[in-house]
Amino acid sequence: MDEKTYTTKLDWFKKNERPEAVLRVAEDSDLIKIVIAWGSTSVRVRPRLTQLRSEYEDDIWEWLWQNAEYGSFSLATRAGVSQYRFDEKLAVLIGNRVLYPDGTVNSFVERYLREKVLRLFEGPKTKSRKAAVV
Repeated sequence: MDEKTYTTKLDWFKKNERPEAVLRVAEDSDLIKIVIAWGSTSVRVRPRLTQLRSEYEDDIWEWLWQNAEYGSFSLATRAGVSQYRFDEKLAVLIGNRVLYPDGTVNSFVERYLREKVLRLFEGPKTKSRKAAVV
């Protein structure tokens, strides 16, 4: 297997991502912290890829992650999540295909978080009152 195969397999997952991933992240602040930290994590493909077990979707996903290299400890530190909780939470994000093994994030989750941040800067909304017609 080569890096081109790796990229091709990863692209398939990105093209077939599901919006349901947002539901997994939306109510868990630790997951949100890890997703945000993931965006600034240096991830690279291993120089020598392992053998792909099969062409089943789950096996390909597992293979992609087996061949991704990143600093787990520094990611946990940047996210501000204890190492104990971090391992469990990272597994949830990987299992639900929120994070991609190239350092990117599910685009639906990315848009959700961006909109959430923008709403913080908008401030409270005021209700407009319609003028009474006399």
